[in-house]
Amino acid sequence: MAALLTRIGWLGATLAFGGAVVQGALYNVEGGHRAVIFDQFRGVQEKVEPEGTHFLIPVVQRPIIFDVRSQPRNVPVTTPSKDLQNVNITLRILYRPKIEKISWIYQNYGEDYANKVLPSIGHEILKAVVAQFDAAELITQRENVSNQCREELNVRAADFEIILDDISITHLTFSQEFTHAVELKQVAQQDAERARFDVERAEQEKIAAVVRAEGDSRAAQLVSRALSESGTGLIELRKIEASKDIATTLSRSRNVTYLPGGQNVLMNLQS
Repeated sequence: MAALLTRIGWLGATLAFGGAVVQGALYNVEGGHRAVIFDQFRGVQEKVEPEGTHFLIPVVQRPIIFDVRSQPRNVPVTTPSKDLQNVNITLRILYRPKIEKISWIYQNYGEDYANKVLPSIGHEILKAVVAQFDAAELITQRENVSNQCREELNVRAADFEIILDDISITHLTFSQEFTHAVELKQVAQQDAERARFDVERAEQEKIAAVVRAEGDSRAAQLVSRALSESGTGLIELRKIEASKDIATTLSRSRNVTYLPGGQNVLMNLQS
C-alpha cells in the first residue's frame, strides 16, 4: 500500500512538472501583434511569428511581442519661420512598424523604437520645412506645409523601417508679440478701408451736388426764357396746374368737406 501511494505521488509530480514545462513552452500572440524569438545562443531570430499560439524552448528562448497596429504620436516643435518668427507647431503621426523588419527594429532600437526615432526625425523635418515659409504663409498655405512634411517624413521614416499612415498639423501658434502685431495690422487695415469708403462716399455726394446744381441752373434758364417769350402766361398755367393738384388731393381725403360758394351751411332747407 505504501509503495502504491509512493508511485501515485511520483506520477502526480511528474504530471505537474510536465504540465509546467508544456505551459512554459507555449505563448500567445494577440490580434494586431507579431512576435520574434530571442534565443540565448543564436540571438534574435529573423522569423516573424503571426497571431496565435506558438511553441518555444523554455529558459533558452523568450518571445518579444510587437504591436503592429497604427498608433498615434504627437511631435511638438518650436522653430523660427523664414521671417524669424517663433512658431509653435505640432504634428500628429500615425505610425506602425514594417512587419517583416520587426527583428531588425528590435536589434537596433528595441521595443521603444517610436520614442527614439519619431521625435528626432520629426524635429528635423519640421524645422527644415517651416524655415521655407513666412509666418503668414504658414497660415495661408497650411495644406502645402502639411503635404511637404508628409512627403519628407515618409522618406526619412523608411530609413528606420517605419510606416507612416497619416501626418497632419494639429497645432500652429505664434509668439504673443507676433499675434499682437497681426491684430494691430488687421485693425489698421479695417480703419484704412473705412477711411477709403468715407472718401468715396464724399466724392459721390460731391458729384451728386454738382449734378443737382447744374439741373437747377438749367431749369432756371428754361423758366427765364419761357417768361421772356410768353410773359406771365407760364406763371398762370403753373398756378392752374397747382390748383388742380390741390383740389384732386382734397377731394380724395375723407377728412375734408367741400362746401360750394354762395350757399349757406344748411343748403337752403325749408324751416
